[in-house]
Amino acid sequence: MLAGDRILTANVPVPVENLEPGPRGYRVHVIDYDSSTQTMYAPQVIAGAEDPFAKASDAVLLGNPGFHAQNVYAIVMRTLAAFEFALGRRVSWAFESHQLQVAPHAFSLANAYYSRYDQALFFGYFGDDPKRPVFTCLSHDVVAHETTHALLDGLRSRYMDPSSIDQMAFHEGFADVIALLSVFSLEEVVEVLLDPTSDGEAKRAAGMISLDRVTTEALYESALLGLGEQMGQAIPGARGNALRRSVALEPRTTILEEAEFREEHRRGEVFVAAMMRSFVEVWRHRIEQLGEVQKGRVNLGRVVEDGAKAAKHLMTMSIRALDYCPPTALTFSQYLSAMLEADAQIQPDDRPYAYREAVRSAFVQYGIVPDTTSWRIGAAQDGRLRYGRVHFESMQRDEDEVFRFIWENRTELKLNLEAYTKVISVRPCIRQSTDGFILRETVAEYVQIVNVTVAELSAALGHPIPDRRDEDQIRLYGGGTLIFNEFGRLKHHAQNPVPDLQHNKDLLMKLLDWGLFDGATSGRFSQMHLKRAATLPLADGMEDQGW
Repeated sequence: MLAGDRILTANVPVPVENLEPGPRGYRVHVIDYDSSTQTMYAPQVIAGAEDPFAKASDAVLLGNPGFHAQNVYAIVMRTLAAFEFALGRRVSWAFESHQLQVAPHAFSLANAYYSRYDQALFFGYFGDDPKRPVFTCLSHDVVAHETTHALLDGLRSRYMDPSSIDQMAFHEGFADVIALLSVFSLEEVVEVLLDPTSDGEAKRAAGMISLDRVTTEALYESALLGLGEQMGQAIPGARGNALRRSVALEPRTTILEEAEFREEHRRGEVFVAAMMRSFVEVWRHRIEQLGEVQKGRVNLGRVVEDGAKAAKHLMTMSIRALDYCPPTALTFSQYLSAMLEADAQIQPDDRPYAYREAVRSAFVQYGIVPDTTSWRIGAAQDGRLRYGRVHFESMQRDEDEVFRFIWENRTELKLNLEAYTKVISVRPCIRQSTDGFILRETVAEYVQIVNVTVAELSAALGHPIPDRRDEDQIRLYGGGTLIFNEFGRLKHHAQNPVPDLQHNKDLLMKLLDWGLFDGATSGRFSQMHLKRAATLPLADGMEDQGW
């Protein structure tokens, strides 16, 4: 990260492992090949726990490919560790390999992206000065953003399918949220970015910060809540210093109905705005409890510490919510419900900082209200479910056993019997709350798919499907997530049924209007990020670059 011309660095903990040159570990393999110059850089060797760049100058950090490789490895691994802590289990990638490949200098473009097909993260570099290019692999938030794409794809692989307008926007928005919140664990960085002025340096030396630097408005405007700060400074003509400052979006309940917010990144910014405003509300509440050290000043260390605690709690809430979300056709409202429910399960008492109320309130201001159609199993519903022909021990790991439970209860679970049904994951979890409470759950996902022809869909809607032949096949998606408690009883079922041609015409018309039947949203993240460039007023000669 940059503060003016100064590079901001921080030491970060990562899971312990014996590394091969690369670095190459059991989950991440850094392969430093530059396709633009056809250069293969020597793999970085990390021997022992000592950081070989701990005392390196800014010039060395910017120019040494070995440090770049070490940097992306560390950020990818700490992001993975945050997910595994929140979910209480190992998290797999969306592809067969156990190792995610990472290319720190993949190409000469202002872009960075995740590719499931290539099983990799690619980071570009760019700039007018060939002697000092901007490396996206050195941006903490950019690396964390792309890593989150990879992790979310491993957890919910069907979120790449064209099944709702919110779903692809969620991929982008969720990755932004995790990237932004993860910065707050870098306390050395947070101290500087709260007040990067020369006067701020004197205040930091005295261990204090002015209250006017930590008002709600000041926090909204700080470098902490802008994504892609260094890239925004380097791209000529970009809006301000950060490529995206979603928190600046003024709340209005009709914002998602506006045409501008149908584009994935823009729609995702609404999600980010709601999340980050809830974070600032909680952080401000904690700051108000500190009391002044001097007139108009509070303890800087406590401000930073409280920000880190609030960010970690909210990030854990955000990640844990994924287990309570349906596996396809996700909406922002369903995610909000999942986050509130998942947190209440492990943290029944939300005092003293009322995270859930802050989240609910912020989302409602943007017209996103909890979805009551995804239902939680109550005593009456559970009494109608059949458990006698399945074995819970097997259901904790066996997809066939879970499918038998679903089939035995197909009526109660409202299965579409016309659809192809498959259980795609079974994941036992052990979660721990802040008070040491242990929650054991088993999370299982199933999907349902119905293939219809363009002719059938056109006849049902009374509306032609442009640029498609009558015999072409269109897939309609549905599915559900099942949460079993430690005794094998079903306590939560988040479901999105397959849209029915006769009874869901309004939904199908929206999917058609949003272009989800043409496969546009299922493209690679590289194209999504490049498309983002069309909304940035870039300088001449940079039209084909974007992030």
